[in-house]
Amino acid sequence: MFPLRLLIDTSALAANYAWFRNRAGVPAAAAVKADGYGLGAARVVATLHAEGCRAFAVSTFAEAAALGFPGEESVTLVLHGFMEGDAPAAAALPWARPVLNTAAQVRAFASAFPGRPADLMVDTGMNRLGLAPGEVAAALAAVPVQTLHSHLAAADEPGHPLTALQLQRFRALAAATPDVAHALANSAGIAHGPAFAFDLVRPGLGLYGGQPHPAASARPVVQPEARIVQLRAIEAGESVGYGATWTAPRPARIATLNLGYADGLARALGPHLAFRAGDRPCPVVGRISMDLIAADVSDADVREGDFLALDFNLPRLSAASGVSQYELLVMLSRRYERIWR
Repeated sequence: MFPLRLLIDTSALAANYAWFRNRAGVPAAAAVKADGYGLGAARVVATLHAEGCRAFAVSTFAEAAALGFPGEESVTLVLHGFMEGDAPAAAALPWARPVLNTAAQVRAFASAFPGRPADLMVDTGMNRLGLAPGEVAAALAAVPVQTLHSHLAAADEPGHPLTALQLQRFRALAAATPDVAHALANSAGIAHGPAFAFDLVRPGLGLYGGQPHPAASARPVVQPEARIVQLRAIEAGESVGYGATWTAPRPARIATLNLGYADGLARALGPHLAFRAGDRPCPVVGRISMDLIAADVSDADVREGDFLALDFNLPRLSAASGVSQYELLVMLSRRYERIWR
């Protein structure tokens, strides 16, 4: 029996996808890299395919192989492109389309798979992955390109000047390459409005309940729950956990739950976490340890063996702790039973 579980709301996942697709007004390729941001890529893809999604983005051909066929009339975009050793996987996965990032990748893919379509990533100011704009013409001559991509570096920071500069640069690229499709916006970029949509968007964090931008709207998707291993009564002045960092100001009832930093809860989150027993908040006390966490359940009616729900509001936890919303999701370990409902 799993003492940890993730309740995953498929209706919220589908509704979030629909919001970002409708906000953009163009097709949306769902980012399902890192095993669907930690939730389980296969189930995420099945849910979103039923919602009409036909393009899914992973990082590598290894992730594409693990995901398998994403569904009828669907394509898997491999964002890290075509690297040495990828040819066998590319041959076995005809639905996987690399997003080529360098001139060397373009040459290697054109040589290994002449005439096979690919996408291109072009750098417009993030200085991470992508061809230089001056390399695009040669790449288009070498490979049948479906979509020209770029990626926004600071779209989650309203008013950042780099976002407008990247949009300007990408518009120039789009004007110079009218025969291919164009994609710029991630979740945060979509929230900026239709000027960023072009022909395709790539929502990621927002699908899973994160808030990448104040204008974005996403329903919570993930609810972690942990089981109470032990209850104990302590007196005022007694401490709890490693380092004795928390001391009871009054007599208290403490629940020790089967959850810790091995399950993806960074110790830095401790002061900002709370469980719920029904509508009763139960604040976390003391340090998070590897497999265990303590909560003050003095005001809750609970028993050993009960499950408590963890308050997992992604934007609130991120703002309070400094841990990014992305990390909060992808650090969730495989020790949770994932329950899709």
